[in-house]
Amino acid sequence: MELLPTLMALLLAHAAAWLAWQAAARRQRGRCYLLDYACHKPSDDRKVTMEQSGAIIERNKRLGLPEYRFLLKVIVNSGFGEHTYAPRNVLDGREECPTLRDALEEMDDFFDDAVAAVFAKTGVSPRDVDLLVINVGSFAPAPSLADRVVRRFGMRGDVMAYNLSGMGCSAGLVSVDLARNVMLTRPRTMALVLTSESCAPNWYTGTDKSMMLGNCLFRCGGAAALLTNDPALRSRAKMELRCLVRAHIGAQDDAHAAAVHREDADGRLGVSLSKALPKAAVRAFTENLQRLAPRILPAGELARFAARLLLRKLLRRKSAGAKGEGPKINFKTGVDHFCLHPGGKAVIEAVSKSLGLNSYDVEPARMTLHRWGNTSASSLWYVLSYMEAKRRLKAGDRLLMVTFGSGFKCNSCYWEVTKDLADAGAWEDCIADYPPEKMVNPYMEKFGWVNDLPSQGQGGAFPFF
Repeated sequence: MELLPTLMALLLAHAAAWLAWQAAARRQRGRCYLLDYACHKPSDDRKVTMEQSGAIIERNKRLGLPEYRFLLKVIVNSGFGEHTYAPRNVLDGREECPTLRDALEEMDDFFDDAVAAVFAKTGVSPRDVDLLVINVGSFAPAPSLADRVVRRFGMRGDVMAYNLSGMGCSAGLVSVDLARNVMLTRPRTMALVLTSESCAPNWYTGTDKSMMLGNCLFRCGGAAALLTNDPALRSRAKMELRCLVRAHIGAQDDAHAAAVHREDADGRLGVSLSKALPKAAVRAFTENLQRLAPRILPAGELARFAARLLLRKLLRRKSAGAKGEGPKINFKTGVDHFCLHPGGKAVIEAVSKSLGLNSYDVEPARMTLHRWGNTSASSLWYVLSYMEAKRRLKAGDRLLMVTFGSGFKCNSCYWEVTKDLADAGAWEDCIADYPPEKMVNPYMEKFGWVNDLPSQGQGGAFPFF
């Protein structure tokens, strides 16, 4: 009996040590480092010039004058330059009859460029990859694209491969979240995350204006990123993930239908963007920020906001419900850089206004939109690459990524930069030209007259640009 207290103490000490070890191991596995990334730069023969844009529109004989003017107005106000990229079948005049081969070749171009580049930059071998996550929203062949990557790069037989589709422009951060969650259960994991979109089979050739927008909005691109939770690789990493927040308001009918892949009245397939999309984006964004702010902002800023909000409510009671703009949280107290989804001029401006940002803060998103267009889920990585090419990112800086996607979703993640960054990446041959002293819009110079025409039908009903 005298040994019982000693034995109990030993057992408790052992249990405490085991729990402490488990907590430390879980915390270590919970780390997520961005080792490096690479953005896809298609070949120059896929660039969409002003003349090519006009030719693509003109050869659609189904378009009447109202549709023609509508498309010209969207292009003029899109914020695009003449260096975005389109799929080869569209540039070759075969948008009416895309083939499976067209779509697969578009994906292979991305794999051979960006995936090979990120392996070369890091020295990581494809056989070192434990986890593969790929998201391509509107193209899901069999075998899957994940299977195609495994075969193309000769990955190990025990690689964990995930293939996501239908997640829209927010899918890039969904893939990061999936990789992070898998790494929670596996120490020292190397994850390859690929994000792109297939434009080749999804070019709309009909006359529904809500579906014609996609042709003017989306361009080809993609990004490959290597993530790890191995603490031994922290010194080589560019950033560490601090938190990731996802908001999904798809239970609301109008939000769920805001962006839909469907057929038009004539059976032609395309992506329909509804008039409800901007309002759905605002609701999703608000819900995301409500959960994000307490996790990334200092207590002093949260207390200041709460005090001002309470004061405003008291004053409204005294003034019989007088209305006015409410207090805003200053996100710059916890964020140094804002990596915004370049979904369109109006999207950038709306997010900028909500967060209280200035022209310097949104310059990376605007320049990305001009140079690359909206490359869907991979757009954020081009924005990040612009920041790095401009040598804005220094050790200890905090960076916020915000993106939107069909469903309707708003996802955000918060990174800490672990070292000074200066890789120009896909921007290397043009970063010196950005931002230009004057944003020359070739489409505006040639087709700007369409802005003087009165809106007809749905022509002015889609505030995305």
